[in-house]
Amino acid sequence: MIKVSIKETQNPTILKFEFPDFITQNESFEFKNIDEAKSSPLAQKLFYLPFVKTVYISGNFIAIEKYSIVEWEDVKDAVAEQIEKFVNEGGTIVTTDENKIKKQPITVYGETTPNPAALKFVVSKMLTKNAIEFKNIDQTGASPLAKELFKFPYVKEVFIDENYISVTKYEINDWQEITLEIRSFIKQYIENGGTVLDENFIETVAAEENNKAKEFDNLDVTSQQIINILEEYVKPAVQADGGNIAFDSYNENDKTVKVILQGACSGCPSSTFTLKSGIENMLKSMLNDENIKVEAINA
Repeated sequence: MIKVSIKETQNPTILKFEFPDFITQNESFEFKNIDEAKSSPLAQKLFYLPFVKTVYISGNFIAIEKYSIVEWEDVKDAVAEQIEKFVNEGGTIVTTDENKIKKQPITVYGETTPNPAALKFVVSKMLTKNAIEFKNIDQTGASPLAKELFKFPYVKEVFIDENYISVTKYEINDWQEITLEIRSFIKQYIENGGTVLDENFIETVAAEENNKAKEFDNLDVTSQQIINILEEYVKPAVQADGGNIAFDSYNENDKTVKVILQGACSGCPSSTFTLKSGIENMLKSMLNDENIKVEAINA
């Protein structure tokens, strides 16, 4: 008889149900609804529970994200019993081959960015809601895709956000020599079910977002205003160019705003002009303070 262990995660809405052995082989699955879960009879059964929002299956566990209509304390034991009953009666957790057959083809195309060393590869599906940057292969624990990209000798940095991957290259190769190779690799990797970002990263980011919300409430009013301006007016334009910008700090004494540049923006020759002529002028105008200065920290 298989018994599952209930484990809390850093995200209070997500609970893990761990098995004594692996239930998938080097694959991870995420299902947002019962239609997406055709390759997992167990996930489909779980979606009959009205509070189930998302089901993740990876390694030796099933993680479930719930809606707020219930508390885990009230339902977790019943969910664990249902999972155990299903498996012990011979139910299939994931039909891997069926999942592969049903994979939908995607498109990937390259877009130039203001940084000549970075190219933005846009994918026809959402990859993540949380931006993440990798400066080297040792940092890629959260992203098997980024790890594979670093195996190309000309890849210097990788940045993943929403539906695109920004790749920064070394000078050893020109883009015309390597663009097709990278584009084809990303397309095949995702179509074959490769993991872009794993579930553990999703949990960690969710916890970080909760911490950021608390930190925001503790900031001074000017810092809060700066963050809101960056999020609403600056970040969308920066993301369109394959990068990201994040608030670091505001010094009340010398009126200096420090921001973190990521992706294609990091090390971009035109980033200084953008900061001074664009972001700095915008903050001066919207905060009505001509003494505001903006400095960049390359992540």
